Amino acid sequence: MKAAVTTQYGAPEVIQIQDVPKPEIKPNEVLIKVKAAAVNSGDVRIRGLRAGGISPYIMKLIFGWNRPSNGIQGLMFSGVIEEVGAEVKDWNVGDEISGSSGMKMGAHAEYLKIKANQRIYLKPENATFEEAAAIIFGGTTALYFLEKAGIDQLKKPNILIYGATGSVGTSSIEIAKYYGATVTAVCSERGEALAKSLGADAIVDYTKEDFRQLNTQFDIVFDAVGKIKKKDAKAILKPQGKFCTVGGMDVAKETGGQLALLKKLFESGELHANIDKTYPLDEIAEAHTYVDSERKKGNVVISIG
Repeated sequence: MKAAVTTQYGAPEVIQIQDVPKPEIKPNEVLIKVKAAAVNSGDVRIRGLRAGGISPYIMKLIFGWNRPSNGIQGLMFSGVIEEVGAEVKDWNVGDEISGSSGMKMGAHAEYLKIKANQRIYLKPENATFEEAAAIIFGGTTALYFLEKAGIDQLKKPNILIYGATGSVGTSSIEIAKYYGATVTAVCSERGEALAKSLGADAIVDYTKEDFRQLNTQFDIVFDAVGKIKKKDAKAILKPQGKFCTVGGMDVAKETGGQLALLKKLFESGELHANIDKTYPLDEIAEAHTYVDSERKKGNVVISIG
């Protein structure tokens, strides 16, 4: 099968398309014909050996010393189950699914094997494979941090989202609106129309206005790009307000409940995939370059199947 193999840590050019053996499944696993997979900030940070708050040394201990131990990256995917193990009861050949491969990665390839009880779910009925792959990273990350900040315990919360037009930011706007929030989106002028279309109630163009000088008090300030610190938000947080960021040591953890909620919200039209660009597998290095540029709005997807 064809796969995008990260041959070492470094620039996007370290990713090469290679022929590798098709995975063989165990009795408790399923084999997935991957149709689409996302390329997100987590992928490029692992490839480039850089993540806010984590030293390259620690990253090597986690992911592999000279390159990612699984040379095939990719966490979020969608596809069709092609084979089921003898012990698998809940899935069938032909099921259209989406999910996360977790720390084992491997989704940037034509085939992926995964435990049947892992983080997979039926693809939203009204989603393309590209859309189904796109909603997972931003959606689960937004849910993890916003729920950790207590959004589900607040009545009509007032929320500021910094970096509101990336993968996590766009999902955060719609998920916050689902919870009844008033949303202030911090983004560039180029992202203003997108943020408004997703439901943002107010826009702060960070090139013209300092969000730290706002006269509004917020229940939650969420840094969706890992660019600001708690001290930056102190003046605009309510006394019991919460600051959360994707830039620290805390890593979002996907759950079955999160994936089910994302499916429900997409099918009801309350969540959108917001795909900026789609690339074929052969051009995955270009996809990494684009994500590295920090110019993307929403999600970048690889079309494989």
